[in-house]
Amino acid sequence: MKKVRINGSEETVRAETVAELLRECGLEERARGLAVAVNRVVVHRQEWARARLAEGDRVEIIRLSVGG
Repeated sequence: MKKVRINGSEETVRAETVAELLRECGLEERARGLAVAVNRVVVHRQEWARARLAEGDRVEIIRLSVGG
C-alpha cells in the first residue's frame, strides 16, 4: 500500500502501475478520451502497464467528455 495524490486528493492504493491504478479507480484502460500524468509528466497509454508508481506521486487522471 502506498499514498499517492490523485487529482488533488490523497489516497491509499495497492496499485503498482498506472494501469493497475486505473483499474483500482474503476476506469477501463481501453476507454477513449482518457489521459494520465504522473508528477506533471504525461504517461502515454502504451506505457501504462510499465509506468511504476511510488509513494507520494501526484497523479492526474483526465477523462474527456462531449456535450453541453
